[in-house]
Amino acid sequence: MSKPSWTERLFGGFKKTSERLSENLAEAVTKAKLDDATLDDVEDALIMSDLGPSAAARIRERLKEKRFGLEISADELKQAVADEIAAILRPVAKPLEITAFPRPQVLLVIGVNGSGKTTTIAKLAHLFVEDDYNVMLAAGDTFRAAAIGQLQTWADRVGVPIVRGPEGGDPASIVFDAVKEGTEIGTDVLIVDTAGRLQNKRELMDELAKIRKVLGRLNPEAPHDVVLVLDATNGQNALSQIDVFKEVAGVTGLVMTKLDGTARGGVLVQAAEKYGLPIHAIGVGEKIDDLRPFDPALVARVIAGIA
Repeated sequence: MSKPSWTERLFGGFKKTSERLSENLAEAVTKAKLDDATLDDVEDALIMSDLGPSAAARIRERLKEKRFGLEISADELKQAVADEIAAILRPVAKPLEITAFPRPQVLLVIGVNGSGKTTTIAKLAHLFVEDDYNVMLAAGDTFRAAAIGQLQTWADRVGVPIVRGPEGGDPASIVFDAVKEGTEIGTDVLIVDTAGRLQNKRELMDELAKIRKVLGRLNPEAPHDVVLVLDATNGQNALSQIDVFKEVAGVTGLVMTKLDGTARGGVLVQAAEKYGLPIHAIGVGEKIDDLRPFDPALVARVIAGIA
């Protein structure tokens, strides 16, 4: 049996989201023409599908401008909604590009424990290796032995070197050693895991500031990217994490994980509309190749349930 394509996996991952939106939109189109009452229902349908009030209002206004008073079928409405979702997502779709000189390009990966951060680091490493980049990992989450062990396992699986230290060690020292070693051996990309403890924001902020200071000594441009990993199943809570981590860590871009099996895929649209931060990649499973660069047109179609 052949392996499902990325598009098929996306449709599978977003199935609950698209079914929910399709049902809500079908209920909205009870008349032949697009009038104010129908537009109100469409806006409610979008909000109920986790696209958020702001994106829903924007899509409503665009539909009103283009289609008000015209006859519209359920399929046409889905296509129109997909077009407007794509318009929201397009400006934030930015793949991670390795352009730093001198190398390595340093990616600081942040996110709360349980968001899929460590697995995402491995998947990103796999993507870069596929593109013929030399990759190194740094186990900067030293507060959990499990995190160090998990990253080591992934490094072995992907076939990339890892710099690690003892549990409870100083993350900044590990990052320092990793940048030094990466520079010496000609590493293109250094991906740094960090602690995901949001319970004490001050502690986390101090730790990240120390890592930045150490990086700055070795390469004033580093970190080149500060990537926040979000768990889509957390819905609104995932969005509130953007607020916190923007303040704590200066987030430069997002990766959304665990889009498979959640009815909350619409938070992707909400994040794009509300924050405008680059969305680099999305993940729909646990396997190493279940993370791919973010394709706004495809994701818009999938959310709207258009095959």
